[in-house]
Amino acid sequence: MFTCNGKILKNLIIVESPTKAKTIKNFLGKNYTVIASKGHIRDLPKSSFGIKIEGQTFTPEYRVSKDHSAIVKEMKELAKNADQVYIATDEDREGEAIGFHIATAIGRDPNELPRIVFHEITKTAITHALENPRKLDNSSINAQQARRLLDRIVGYKLSPLLSSKIQKGLSAGRVQSSTLKIVVDREKEIRAFVAEEFWSIDALFNKTIEASLVEFEGSKIEKMTISEGGKANAIKAKLALENFSVALIEKKERESSPSPSFMTSTLQQSASSALGYSPKKTMMLAQTLYEGVKTHQGVQGVITYMRTDSLNVSKEAIEAAREQIVTLYGKAYLPEKPRFYANKSKGAQEAHEAIRPTILEFTPAIASEYLKPDELKLYALIYNRFIASQMNNARFESQTLLFESKSGKFKASGRKLLFDGFYKAYGDNDKDKLLPDLSLGQSVALTHIEANQHFTEPPSRYSEASLIKKLESLGIGRPSTYAPTVSVLTAREYITIEKKQIVPTEVAFSVTELLEQHFPQIVDSSFTSNMEERLDLIAEDKEDWQAILWSFYEPFEAQIAKGKTGIESQKVVVFTGEICPDCGKELVRRKGRFGEFIACSTYPTCKYTQNLSKPKLPEQEKVTLEVPCPECGGAIIERKSRRGVFFGCGNYPKCKFISNHEPTAKKCPECSYIMSKRELRKKEIYECIKCKHKEDA
Repeated sequence: MFTCNGKILKNLIIVESPTKAKTIKNFLGKNYTVIASKGHIRDLPKSSFGIKIEGQTFTPEYRVSKDHSAIVKEMKELAKNADQVYIATDEDREGEAIGFHIATAIGRDPNELPRIVFHEITKTAITHALENPRKLDNSSINAQQARRLLDRIVGYKLSPLLSSKIQKGLSAGRVQSSTLKIVVDREKEIRAFVAEEFWSIDALFNKTIEASLVEFEGSKIEKMTISEGGKANAIKAKLALENFSVALIEKKERESSPSPSFMTSTLQQSASSALGYSPKKTMMLAQTLYEGVKTHQGVQGVITYMRTDSLNVSKEAIEAAREQIVTLYGKAYLPEKPRFYANKSKGAQEAHEAIRPTILEFTPAIASEYLKPDELKLYALIYNRFIASQMNNARFESQTLLFESKSGKFKASGRKLLFDGFYKAYGDNDKDKLLPDLSLGQSVALTHIEANQHFTEPPSRYSEASLIKKLESLGIGRPSTYAPTVSVLTAREYITIEKKQIVPTEVAFSVTELLEQHFPQIVDSSFTSNMEERLDLIAEDKEDWQAILWSFYEPFEAQIAKGKTGIESQKVVVFTGEICPDCGKELVRRKGRFGEFIACSTYPTCKYTQNLSKPKLPEQEKVTLEVPCPECGGAIIERKSRRGVFFGCGNYPKCKFISNHEPTAKKCPECSYIMSKRELRKKEIYECIKCKHKEDA
């Protein structure tokens, strides 16, 4: 608390999220006002380029967005009456930049306002942050500003070119386009894949032991070795006549180590595979858990900051975890020394902790009384992973049996868990497969043998989780960009998600091929990764952000200018031979953002269109009613839509009569309009199509 001449000073804390503001306010006294900026309050304008370029200098023209004007006005008023204003946005580059824009918008010097940071929203963390304020980090602000301007340059310059050369509504992005190429390249591999046949020989010994042929007449049997069914059946027939005995008994003790606490990418991957959550849903739930939820100790954040590529964990948190392990599971599960993990993520640079629970007493069992079901599942995943990361290894015994005959050898494998270790907290998906106790040289009966045909399979499509893992390994993007990148590609209809697999649309191939040919750096993962590294250097104050922008902009602008005249249009117009029903001119088939459609060749003079994704009902399937249309006297036709059957005038679109229920010749006694016949509460009734008067049928 701050005082001056005995007077208590008023303090204003500005955060990003209303939930975060509410949680922090719970920890502080009446002398603190906490307000949320509700995210970015200033950005480049949507309707123009918004970057002034003079020589080799880039000046962004930021604007306060209309939907943030009221909150900016409120922050200005509160700041005028505050003795101290604190910037408390998230501690990453984006949060640093938001803090800069907040200070500028309220008319304060960004270099003068105290900046407080915390990785968890607990009373202890907030109090510590207020006691140890710092200044805004200009290098991080410049790095984020460079990223924003790079993305604006690519999107603003390249998207219109794609729209003019391929189809309207297309977009490109620095991270978006290189990610799309990864998806498209995988799909090309799948389409080009040619399956190859191979066979395996599998057997059952002593009625219970499953084994596979690993050697035949002195040669090892590996995948693709037996390529023909005839050869496989000949081997099977020969082995079926032979006697087998135990040639090898091998038991080895192995250990399995726990994984480190989650960072953003691994949380998204695990939540996808274990819970079926999309990256977007995972981050929304994690944001809620971080900003504050009800607990047995009041409202507070129950996990640390969820956008991180760090595996670091504070010593205090590790010690608390070790105490909790002894309490929950006993000393046998506690290693002699704490575990520390090295970060292998390419380009990892953020100074946060890994994602962990903030209150270990708030166990998943207790949390079940306070959290919503989806929140609880994600919290339990984070909690158990953190506890498991500080537990002893699991130990198991791997078992191998080799059955030998005159011509071949079969191998059987088993597994026996000796000590569950960290599995106690995090679970073990692998069930024991125990082999029976046999002795060396013992005869075993071959009770069943078969030759099984297989085909090599193409590489699998990316899931959202595996794509994020790929992006992380290549150094494309950062923790805050993984989920939004997938969301943008989906929203732009470059990809679809089918049975959790990412499938590129046909327009994705066209866009990627054009970019590969004329803008190779935009889709080059190495280029994108190297740019991320250069942004890191800006954040470390080792590179000049203006110089990096110019080194990209100058050749890119030349490519854009060349592409406007040098790239041939890929738009294809195909005349259908049919006549436009509105103006009599010929119809053409065109491509749009939502796929192919039929349109008048005189567009925009005539705006007739027909969506090919909703084909008209074939004439032979139409049912014409004997009741004439009450509007124009034409025929009423039974039609079908995604929502089911309905009835409309055959003169549509000139006549727009429509009914959800079958029209009849019966006239309404109230308004004389025709009535429809339908079922209501298991009873047939007549209902007027116009005034809705009802009577029994």
